[in-house]
Order: sequence, then structure tokens, then C-alpha cells
Amino acid sequence: MTKPVALITGITGQDGSYLAELLLEKGYHVVGMLRRSSTLNFERIAHIQDRLTLEPGDLLDEASMMSVIRRYRPQEVYNLAAQSFVQTSFGQPVLTGETTALGVTRLLDAIRMVDPEIRFYQASTSEMFGKVVETPQREQTPFYPRSPYGVAKVYGHWITVNYRESYGMHASSGILFNHESPRRGLEFVTRKVTSTVAKIKLGLASELALGNLDAKRDWGYAADYVKAMWLMLQQDQPDDFVIATGTTHSVRELCELAFGALGLDWERYVRVDERFLRPAEVDLLVGDPGKAGAKLGWQPETDFATLVEMMVKADFELASSAIR
Repeated sequence: MTKPVALITGITGQDGSYLAELLLEKGYHVVGMLRRSSTLNFERIAHIQDRLTLEPGDLLDEASMMSVIRRYRPQEVYNLAAQSFVQTSFGQPVLTGETTALGVTRLLDAIRMVDPEIRFYQASTSEMFGKVVETPQREQTPFYPRSPYGVAKVYGHWITVNYRESYGMHASSGILFNHESPRRGLEFVTRKVTSTVAKIKLGLASELALGNLDAKRDWGYAADYVKAMWLMLQQDQPDDFVIATGTTHSVRELCELAFGALGLDWERYVRVDERFLRPAEVDLLVGDPGKAGAKLGWQPETDFATLVEMMVKADFELASSAIR
């Protein structure tokens, strides 16, 4: 029996690595599309790299994506590639728009021209809700993005809906709330906190500078969330789903748990630095995953305290090994 083929853009990222693991477990031939770069980082997929097929391609270059799709004929395409860091999007708004917004159109168009039967997943985000108009946020909640990243993701979301409705494509969006793991990039606040806590415990750092400690987020575990992506593409009809835990925690609470995991008092080490405050802040995000539970049978499996402890322990091991 021929293996189903799945194409993942952004396979070297946090979500791409966990999704690749999941699909390999399910018997897929997994093809990862990589942007050509002088500093490719395979750290997150090193343990499965020999089981993957990696191909060059770029969201800025539609022809390269058409070439990969023609060569491997995937049944499913997961678009996880983007300029995905909110703070960077303020400094590079045009690049963010080219990749995170127009890149989705190029990929959808490549699929439409090569094989419109391919099932497509778009990585949408809770940052689209931004200055929220209702709490919790649901699939029908109006978007009010507060960053160039959020704006670009709104475009990517709606162009996915447009191709679904205009061309009858099986194109779904997962509106994922914050999801973390030991593989999270160091530029994201959760990993910045857990990594610095580990360094402070080992005497490699003395303080942690953060922005808004009162910002609240709905944080879940990335390995749980990629299961929802796969489930969306197994449905008879495409649709959009909020993927979240339904609970919210502040950056202050994140610090308390992370420092506490190593027996430290967070208030001794954390200071607020205005450089890390956003020009337009998103104060509160919390999602309603009810539709995903009802239609996909999906539920988050890892609570916030467990997630934070997992990340702190992983970063402590990482920092310890570096000084051995």
C-alpha cells in the first residue's frame, strides 16, 4: 500500500517538527519544504531527519512551490512557514506581509494549478483577535490585529477562506492560541523565561528583563496542537477552528511557576524593560475550543503548570550540558 504524502512548509520550526513526528507515526511520507539559507537549523528535526524528504522552496517564489507539489503529489499540505515573531514584524512589516500574507496566496495558487484536490491547512493565530471585542474568542469573533504580523495573518486566513469558497478547495485554518514547548524559539517570551531561569540557577545570568508582566495568554503544548491540524484535514468538509485551552495566565504567573520550578523567587530577578513593550499591546487572549472538541474530538492534554515545568527542566539540562 502506497504511503500518503504530506508536505510541510516550515518543517524546521517548533510546530513543523512536532507535526512531522506525528505524521511519521501515522505512516506518512513527509516532505519538508526549506527556504534556502546560509544558516539552516536542523536542530528540531535532527532525530527524524533521515526519515524525511527535504526540498528547497520559498513562500516568495510560487514556481518553487509548484515544482515541489508536482514532484511529490502530496494529498495534504500544511503551511506552517511564516515570519512568525510579533516584535520583528514591527521592524520588518513589508517582509512580514510578503511571507506571512502573500506567501499563503502563492501556495494556494500553486496547489490550485497543480492539483486542487490537495487538502490544505493554514496556520492562523490568536494574534488576529488582537484588541479583543469579546472574551473568550471564538471562530466568529471579529478580528482586530495589533501588529503587522497579526494583520498579515488575517490576510492569510481570509485568502484561505476565499480559495475554499471560490474554487471548492479543501482548505482549513487552525486559529491556534499560544502553544509552547522545549523547542520554542528563544525570542518568544515563554522560552526566554525558562531559558533564563535555567541560566540564573547555574550562575550564568543574574536577571531577566521583560516587557508587560500583566499581558495574559492562553498557553498550550505544541505537541497537543499539531494533532488538531491533522484532524482538520481528515474531515469531510473544510472549516476553521479555534485551538486553545480555554484558560489564561499572565506573564507574571509564568515567571512565578518557572522560577519556582528551580526553587527561586522570581521577584528577585525579574525587571521590566520598556524596550520589550510593544507599540500596540495585546492584553488578553483566551480561546473557546468548544467547536474543535465537538467536531474534531480534540482536547488539550497538557496543563500550563506541567508545560512550564517541562520547559524549565529541558532548558536546565541544555544549559548544564553546555558547561560540562
